[in-house]
Amino acid sequence: MLQRIRFLLNLTKANSIARRYFFTNGYDGALTMLGLLMGFYASEDVPIRTAIGACMGAAMALCISGLSSAYISESEERKKELAELERALVDDLSDTDFSRAMKWTPIWIALVNGFAPFLISLVIILPLWMAQYGITLPLLPLESAIASAFFVIFLLGLFLGKMSGSFWLWTGLRALLIAVITCLIILALEL
Repeated sequence: MLQRIRFLLNLTKANSIARRYFFTNGYDGALTMLGLLMGFYASEDVPIRTAIGACMGAAMALCISGLSSAYISESEERKKELAELERALVDDLSDTDFSRAMKWTPIWIALVNGFAPFLISLVIILPLWMAQYGITLPLLPLESAIASAFFVIFLLGLFLGKMSGSFWLWTGLRALLIAVITCLIILALEL
């Protein structure tokens, strides 16, 4: 079954599309978490439980938004593409591997688009959970989560550089620079 699905996804080049969605929505999730954490940091004395609840709410919203928006847009695009191909070939393709691939592609892309920001958010706020359960961290909980966000954002930049064939360190540093600028803007707005 998995081999069959992999074959169908290769027909539509769904994996390359999913990689782009993973980076784009994963990056959105990481910057969203960083923005929330910086807001809590600037506000001072926000209880860890409150920070976790807010971050989890945002992570779930990003997940549901990613799942639904990608599924709706990709399924409509695939229907249009299939209809155009059928018109060009003057044939019904509904019982072909290509048609089945067009049905699986939006599901795969939606899963990647939805779960990328959710899972990345969980990694970023892991220090908050650790602190809540009494695990000692090298930094304060919010600072640890912010450092985690910077690290994840840097890794996402590295991932993008590796996928695009660019100099991976430069893309990682560029992603990190955007995160730093985002933090500076948030801190400036809090003054």
